[in-house]
Amino acid sequence: MAKCYALIGWSLPVIESMKKLDKPFVVVSLPDFENYAKEHDIPFVSYQLDEWSDSSNSLDLVEKLKPFNADVAVPLFEETVEWAYAINSIYRDDPRVLNRAFLFRNKAMMKRKALISGLRVGLFEEVHNRAEVEKFMNRLNEANLQLPGEEDSWVHVKPFAGAGTVGHRLLRSRDDIYGKMEDGDFPCLAESHLPGQEFSCEAFIHGGKIKFLNITEYVKLGYSNFVPEGPGLAAKRPLIMREMQKLVDTFGIEYGMIHPEWFLTENDELNFGEVACRIPGGHILELVGQAYDFDALAAFVLMHDPSLTEEEISEILPAEDYKCENYYGNVMIYPQRQEFSKLEIPQELENDPYFLDHNLVPPMTSQKLSGNREGFGNHFGTVNFRGPEADRMTELLKKYETYDFYV
Repeated sequence: MAKCYALIGWSLPVIESMKKLDKPFVVVSLPDFENYAKEHDIPFVSYQLDEWSDSSNSLDLVEKLKPFNADVAVPLFEETVEWAYAINSIYRDDPRVLNRAFLFRNKAMMKRKALISGLRVGLFEEVHNRAEVEKFMNRLNEANLQLPGEEDSWVHVKPFAGAGTVGHRLLRSRDDIYGKMEDGDFPCLAESHLPGQEFSCEAFIHGGKIKFLNITEYVKLGYSNFVPEGPGLAAKRPLIMREMQKLVDTFGIEYGMIHPEWFLTENDELNFGEVACRIPGGHILELVGQAYDFDALAAFVLMHDPSLTEEEISEILPAEDYKCENYYGNVMIYPQRQEFSKLEIPQELENDPYFLDHNLVPPMTSQKLSGNREGFGNHFGTVNFRGPEADRMTELLKKYETYDFYV
């Protein structure tokens, strides 16, 4: 077992899990969190993680972590992936550990690596201005044999290193290129639209092998999901497991957890979307922990430790033949209107046997949203469900995606 885990970033649920397990850890995060850490006896190293310079780098940070005997670094969110991998590269005396971080943080490099390994990916290109996006869309139209007057091929544009949906724009026409994109979006990645049912995997890895695989079924990306997967995706588990292990092998992933997104086509083919190696959004690990009855956040941290034994891994993760009794899902709630003054929870929801709880907070006064929102914006909370039938879970999540809770 590691002497001390360096948690790079900030996550109170992870900190609470590590305290419950009584595992040694130190949090490395921005100075803004230092006072809170002191007040709550959280081992803490204040560091400027938002810059990389002669005075802010992995060699310097390793020195600051020596008093804590840290020997494993864990990234808690997207922007700390390079930091954690750079530190682990030093701890393991292996420069390729840092190199792998760039596969997670640069979507163009990620796609190229997936492509040359034989994973199915869409057409993609690095673009630097609107004219290059239009040329990319024209080439897609040609490849798809579009006729004059037909709908343009859809193009997705994403920042190279953005987390989740931040900066992601769907362009359905040439007009969208000039109407939706801004100068600050460039350079970025342009890629073709991938068809199929979208889902994610959460693969806990040790020694380059998947030790536990969760499949999260997306009802609507950025809004609702549930675990474990419904019967349709469950029937494809052998296929998904094969492609997941291929991804692990291709990217040279040895320890930790990865969170890739896939698209399953009607022909039972898997298209690779993208992959991250930090805590996924949508409270997915919380759902996984509830469904499989284990501390998924603690497991996320501990699986980064190369010294774990098979016996310790079996204590951390669910048994291979574990059968979930219920599906657990949630809807992330976004206000449906720009201005609102109160929260309304329908009685029908509270009376539903699948309703578990919610963490929505009433506004103190009349509130107005700003028009500029990154990705889907910040959700105001979640409504959580639990129940034995996947179809009923899907029905409820769809129903409350667009319900007007804030009026």
